[in-house]
Amino acid sequence: VQSANMLLRKIVRSSALPFAAQHGMKKDLFLLSRTLSLSLCLKQDKSCEPSEKLDLDEWKKVMKSRLQEEVSETVSEPKELSSLAAAHETLEMWRLAGRAVPENISEEQLKTFMECPSKSAKKKYLKYLHLKELRKKNDKRKMDEKRERKLEAQDQASKTDETKKSSFVCMWSSIMDKAYNWRAAQSMIFGQPLVFDMSYEKEMSVREVTNTVRQIVLSEGCNRRSVDPFHIHFCNFKDDSLYHREFIKQYREAWGKLLVTVTDQCYTEIFPKDKLIYLTADSPKVMKTFDHDKIYIVGSMVDKSIKTGVSLARAKRLGLETAAFPLEKYLLWSTGAKNLTLDQVMRILLTLKDTADWKKALEFVPKRKYCGFVNKPVKELKKTLDLINTLKIGKGREEVQKQFAKSYPKK
Repeated sequence: VQSANMLLRKIVRSSALPFAAQHGMKKDLFLLSRTLSLSLCLKQDKSCEPSEKLDLDEWKKVMKSRLQEEVSETVSEPKELSSLAAAHETLEMWRLAGRAVPENISEEQLKTFMECPSKSAKKKYLKYLHLKELRKKNDKRKMDEKRERKLEAQDQASKTDETKKSSFVCMWSSIMDKAYNWRAAQSMIFGQPLVFDMSYEKEMSVREVTNTVRQIVLSEGCNRRSVDPFHIHFCNFKDDSLYHREFIKQYREAWGKLLVTVTDQCYTEIFPKDKLIYLTADSPKVMKTFDHDKIYIVGSMVDKSIKTGVSLARAKRLGLETAAFPLEKYLLWSTGAKNLTLDQVMRILLTLKDTADWKKALEFVPKRKYCGFVNKPVKELKKTLDLINTLKIGKGREEVQKQFAKSYPKK
């Protein structure tokens, strides 16, 4: 029995112990070997047959099989973890091979990579993640460079413009600001009213409302700096609306100190209808002169899709007079719609109010929309256009020359 125990210990030390120590099962193996040796001793005592020998080879096989089963039960990881590790290894191999693989990948992205049906799909997905990562890096680099350039420009401006920041310049700017505020305050008592209709929130998206408010802010600044400003009214203005929130974003603390009239009432309730004129590009009536006794209404709307007839329909429902700027009369219109921004409308109205000169006022129309100002009368231009159209249709040259000679003699 002692010799068998010695052999058992040698076998355990030589073969099973290194395997168990590698997988963290040394304690369990020791208990198992102890029980086996005790069971052998008991069998020897019970049988009392010294001639019976222990089959060590069979016992060794049984021992190894049991150890492998226990190791497989305890050490085996979940399938998901092993598959994730395998996916990580394949990614590392592809990165070393020089393929387009992202540097950082999340678990969700790794799971979607594993769920790809084919190898080409996996490659395309990894390439997409790699390009997305590169784009983010480029955007970050550009933002950092832009920030650095801005800081450098600010430093240079602070160095070069030290003379501008003198006490005299600061005093002059404060005096001018007070003068502008005084004019705006006077316009609230004596000035000609100008109405911004704030009832188009439902017809616009959030982005269009923000653009509208920005244009109104520019219009208010132009009006405040003018010689004879309007008394601006924001009619149909509702609290906690998109307009209201955007105005607070733009003006911040100055919104409460703004020298304009803000009301939730309609302009027909404040002013008499016979004095109101709704300015809209869809109006059939063309505005000839600026009337200082009338109250002009501007629709506070910016529409990217150019919804025609919305403001005209509103004016007709309220029974108001409408008017449009004489753009075709003074400008050779080339491309684009005849809709202008709110700040352009404000500049045109202020120039008309001060000078009554349409050519000077219409200089604020963007130059990309027209070729130039009309020098000849409109009737003569229509005749030339008719002659050009007849040439396009293909009439005889002699008839066209006769018509041309009649309308335009040699003298």
